[in-house]
Amino acid sequence: MDWQALWLTVKLDVVVCAFLLLISVPLAAGLAFWRWRAKFLVEAVVALPLVLPPTVLGFYMLVAMGPRSPLGRAWGWAWGHGLPFTFEGLVLASMVYSLPFMVQPITAAFAGVDPKLMAASAVLGASRVRTFWRVVLPLSLPGVLTGLVLTFAHTLGEFGVVLMVGGNIAGITRTVSISIYDNVQALDYGAAGTTSLVLLVASFVILSLVYGVNRKQGLLWPAGR
Repeated sequence: MDWQALWLTVKLDVVVCAFLLLISVPLAAGLAFWRWRAKFLVEAVVALPLVLPPTVLGFYMLVAMGPRSPLGRAWGWAWGHGLPFTFEGLVLASMVYSLPFMVQPITAAFAGVDPKLMAASAVLGASRVRTFWRVVLPLSLPGVLTGLVLTFAHTLGEFGVVLMVGGNIAGITRTVSISIYDNVQALDYGAAGTTSLVLLVASFVILSLVYGVNRKQGLLWPAGR
């Protein structure tokens, strides 16, 4: 078992989930409540990682982070090094790759809040911001939890994007999925099987948590009756 790779993967997961939560809550609120003609374009951009092959997304992320790109030049000027093949580059690529897994459940939860409750809050004199924080967000916590758990699970098993953007540098970019690939390449099926089993159990526990939380909310799909 490659504990260094496991620790790096957990660290990556926590950082990605934290940053995506900060981005996804306002983005999901806009998608759920705002009415504007071009909203479908934003929805399409958010959902794009669901249909793009990971290697394609990883290639474009690598180009976007390159030393000749605006992002790459700005990052190099600020931090003195490039983004590709660094932990920070992995975080950015993983955020893009996992964005729909965080945004879509939260958007569904926000859209599912009873409009009468928001109207009652407005009648009582609460502003839209106060209504969101005191009414909408508390009622949408199962959806927020779903987004966090799905994002964590998705980031846990990333391979194509991680390999394209981060390569395979021990202690810096070698995640659990890359470690399994290395073990298989070295014909060390015992180590690969042990690590794979850990990911299998973790994924099962995570998905069980998601379905348990959403059994009555129907945030993924309506529960059978």
